[in-house]
Amino acid sequence: MQGTIIKALAGFYYVESDGRVYQTRARGNFRKKGQTPYVGDRVEFSADKDSEGYILKIAERKNSLVRPPIVNIDQAVVMMSAREPDFNANLLDRFLVLLEHKQIHPIIYLSKLDLLDDPGELDRYVQVYQQIGYAVVTSIADLLPLLTGKITVFMGQTGVGKSTLLNKMAPDLQLETGEISESLGRGRHTTRAVSFYSLNGGKIADTPGFSSLDYEVDTAEALNQVFPDIAEISQNCKFRTCTHTHEPACAVKQALGAGQIAAFRFDHYLQFLSEIENRRETYKKVAKKNPK
Repeated sequence: MQGTIIKALAGFYYVESDGRVYQTRARGNFRKKGQTPYVGDRVEFSADKDSEGYILKIAERKNSLVRPPIVNIDQAVVMMSAREPDFNANLLDRFLVLLEHKQIHPIIYLSKLDLLDDPGELDRYVQVYQQIGYAVVTSIADLLPLLTGKITVFMGQTGVGKSTLLNKMAPDLQLETGEISESLGRGRHTTRAVSFYSLNGGKIADTPGFSSLDYEVDTAEALNQVFPDIAEISQNCKFRTCTHTHEPACAVKQALGAGQIAAFRFDHYLQFLSEIENRRETYKKVAKKNPK
């Protein structure tokens, strides 16, 4: 039989197949191969009527997230709050870099807009991201149609209201929510398990909140590709490996000067590039100090 793992808990994997859910375990040979089944895996499994089944084979994955371990994701709703915590374009771009690298389609959801003193305070950001090609939504009514037929994860900084939003969309989930810590300015971690839930003809999953994010892009070339607004224009740079920092005839810098690329996006690109270069230098020093 074939199906999709929709929940993993205490060594059991719950596989959905033809509208029915089967409780299974993983065969020991997966451990020998260093393989672990994850929520979202498409698997072959055996199942008897009166006993638990066994996962026999894991299909090739198209993508994966490490924290939490979810695979074969179609899209991700990145939740960013206007206030408490304040909107953070740098953190949003870090999420977008991760998702572009994983080839997961991003949807930006802005929450707590009612807390803004000026309702139009974030309009310039919305315009920039929409021009790049990202969907920006601010209500459940706008979001629900985007979930149909897709496997969607919800992610965002702790305290932006992911679990609250999911509870409003699907009250039977009863996900635990937490208050914002005034002293820290961020929420307590409230989401503990990873499961898929059916909603509006698709599958959704909540994820733990983050106050920071590490991404897996480790070269200037890779970073260039995960900024779609920069990647498109960079095709006109004189040098194929242009980093848009010091090279002559850089089309990206020209576009920046002409207002075709948002200055804050380019600043984030430069910051992330510096972080990548610093990590590589640190790695080189460590490798030189500890030769094999």
